[in-house]
Amino acid sequence: MNPRCDRYEFFEEMLERKDIDAIEIALPDHWHALAAIYSCEAGKDVYCQKPLAYTITEGLAIMRSALDNHRVFQVGSQQRSSKEFQQAIELVRAGKIGHIEKIYAKVGNPPKPLDLPEEAVPANLNFNQWLGPLNDPKVHYHPDLCPPISLDPKVDEKLWAAWRWYCETGNGYTADWGAHMFDIAQAAIGMDGSGPIEYIPKGYKDTKYMTMKYANGIVMTEQPYREDNPSAQGIQFVGDKGWLKVARGYIECSDPKLLNREEKKVGEGEYEVSSPHMQNFIDCVRSRRKTIAPVEVGCSTNTLCCLANIAVELKRPVKWDPATLSFIDDKEAENHRLYWYEYRNPYTLRYFPRANGK
Repeated sequence: MNPRCDRYEFFEEMLERKDIDAIEIALPDHWHALAAIYSCEAGKDVYCQKPLAYTITEGLAIMRSALDNHRVFQVGSQQRSSKEFQQAIELVRAGKIGHIEKIYAKVGNPPKPLDLPEEAVPANLNFNQWLGPLNDPKVHYHPDLCPPISLDPKVDEKLWAAWRWYCETGNGYTADWGAHMFDIAQAAIGMDGSGPIEYIPKGYKDTKYMTMKYANGIVMTEQPYREDNPSAQGIQFVGDKGWLKVARGYIECSDPKLLNREEKKVGEGEYEVSSPHMQNFIDCVRSRRKTIAPVEVGCSTNTLCCLANIAVELKRPVKWDPATLSFIDDKEAENHRLYWYEYRNPYTLRYFPRANGK
């Protein structure tokens, strides 16, 4: 049987099809909100790649849309479906290493200003459509942002998704890997749907690492989680009775007897395939149950990552109330683009009036 792959320049046309029940969103982050909201309104269930959104407001709008339209929603934080991370979450939640005091979560650097030279837009590329709602005049075409690919003849991109590394188009490693590692930390300490109350950027008054403080006293820092591999992404939970380290294909504990070891070498691209995570989504589409990484989880993790970057750009601490989803007496942070920004015409963000300047 010949595989069928229908192509659309505008995803809205695809959503009109009644024979499609579910959508996977693998667009640049600045398109996630509109694609997810339109899909939910069209009655489609959604698997959205992480991070959930580009801004805090967009994440909240996606969540409202998914819940209001009663959609099954899975965020692509696929580590939640991996055995080593599930074991780590279970051990921490069960108090096996005692009361958690610190978390070391290595994710990587925040985004940098766009420094790519402007190049001519290829004749066969609708760069205006790629930009979509982005409303920043500094964003221009460069093949690293929008890599040329082709099906006929087959040409793969030479550099994948470099828009992630620039402030104007993404949230850097803070969100790219934070949507994985910070996400697991939140799950383990029971903070899904919530988050830290204060974010202190690296370098502020000699702060050595990006620091996030929870109301219960737990402190999470973006720093190496293991001494023998300081650049590797992963997490260390430090409790008053021991510690636990976890990363992809790796788990270690101060008390080895606590572990049910099934360590394995992670093959290239294995976590991108993420079959168990996708299977969970498909199963939930059929059963109408909540997924292992539902929209509420993706929203709180996305908010955490955005707040960390806001603190970095403002070069000072930022205080946040997870219960009211608001800043603590901080108009400057409230007007930061990573909280909300006015979309380019004719785009509007439904489900969150503040995002439209109202």
